[in-house]
This record gives sequence, C-alpha cells and structure tokens, in this order.
Amino acid sequence: MSPQPDARAALPIRHALALGLLHGPAELLPVSSSAHVTLVPWLLGWPYPELDPELRKAFEVAVHAGTAAALLIALRHEVRDAAHGLDRRRVTLIVGSFIPPAIVGYVLERPIERRLGTPATIAAGLLVGSAAMAIADLVGPTGRSREDATATDAVLLGLGQAAALMPGASRNGMTLAAARLRGFDREDANALSRHVALPVIVGATLLKGTRLARRGLPPGTGAAFAVGTAAAFVSTLSSARLIRQVERDRSLLPYAAYRAALGAVVIGRLRRDRRTCEHRGR
Repeated sequence: MSPQPDARAALPIRHALALGLLHGPAELLPVSSSAHVTLVPWLLGWPYPELDPELRKAFEVAVHAGTAAALLIALRHEVRDAAHGLDRRRVTLIVGSFIPPAIVGYVLERPIERRLGTPATIAAGLLVGSAAMAIADLVGPTGRSREDATATDAVLLGLGQAAALMPGASRNGMTLAAARLRGFDREDANALSRHVALPVIVGATLLKGTRLARRGLPPGTGAAFAVGTAAAFVSTLSSARLIRQVERDRSLLPYAAYRAALGAVVIGRLRRDRRTCEHRGR
C-alpha cells in the first residue's frame, strides 16, 4: 500500500483557496458543490483526491461552515421575516422537510461515505439529477406560490434533500425539481429550496463541526482549512445576491445541461483511464 501524502503537501493553500472560492456558487446553484469539490481536483490532477478520506471530509466540513455562515448573513432578511411570521404552516414546512434528510443521513451516512463519492458514482448522481431537473421543469405545472406549501409539499421537499445525500445529486437541484413537480412557479420554487435547505445545511455543519472539533485538525492543515473556510464564506456572500437575481425566473434546463456535460466529461475521462490501464497491462 502506498503511503498517504503529507497533509501540508497534498492540501496546499492555493488549492484550499480555489476549492473554497468554488464552493460558494456551487452550493447556491443546482450543480452540486460536493461534486465540484471532488471532481475539479481529480480532473486537474491535484493530489487532493489522494488525501486520507477523513482529512477530505474534515476540509469539506470546514468549507460548508463558511458557506453556512455566509448564507445566514445573505438570507438574514428572509430568516427574520420567516421568524416574525412563524406559524403552523411554516413550522410544518421546516419540520417536514428536515426530518427525511436527518433520518437518512443518520442511518446511511457511513455507507454513503464508504460506497459513494467516487468520480463514477458522482457522474451517475449528476446525470440522474440532471434528468430529474429537466423533466420537472418541462412537465411541472405552474401557478402555485410559496405560501401554498402544504405538509405533503414539505415531506416531498425533504425527500428531495434526502436523495441529495448521493454525491452529485445536489440538494438545491433535487428540491427545485420537487417544487416544480408540485406546481410551484420558478421564483417560488427557488425561495422554497433556500428556505428548506438552510436548516439542513446549518444542522449538518454543526453536527459534523462538533465531531471535527473533538478530533482536532490534522497536523499542518490549520492554515489551509482557515483559507478554505474564509474563501467559501466570501464567495458565498459575494455571489448570493447575483445568483438570486439570475435564478428568479430561470429555467432549470441550462443547469441540467451543464450537469449532464460535466457527467459526460467524467465518464469520458474514466474510459480513457481504463483504456490506458488495459494498454499498459498488455
């Protein structure tokens, strides 16, 4: 077995900075931040994919923390309005959409981490999610507003978030697809996606951050983790307003096409690598 590369060499600050900057907009758009944080280093030949899985998981918790903090600031007006107008319907929406991913994450977190998260499975998640988004946007009815959301809508949005635990599926993409299939207009589907995602993002970050704090950072990674977290915070905060304006009435088809193209690039790379290995083995 080849030794793991030194953490300081395998996670240089410039790579942590680039991944943090990438994470913000990738989390806000329905393209899967987890897919991009894994695939970009793999496609560019960075040593990040060869890091110990626990170290990679710890770094991803750190950048998620930066993104979650920025979202709380960027969406503070929406959070404040929701808190002031908190009623039974909104509580049902929050709780109903939170429970499915919480249960699935608690039961299947380790199996998902062990068996998924490879380039091949991420490509599958990208393609399946792309198809779901395209179909939902093309055939989904319209006319419903976010204020019409029911307990059934909450559970279906939660199931979308649970499905997004598969790397590449995208929490934003799956909740948008669920909302569009339920007849919500695009702007309202985007608002619902943000509202149900924030508690899950914050909750998961707090839980995993607590675990990380107990274990402590791997030696030599403090600076890279700090830079990655700060970069994710800045990129999320700086792109949140622009992305919300762009997404207001935007079809999901361009995002679905981008995801499908990225999945195809990954599959093509995997096939080339396999042919290369077969050729060397002759």
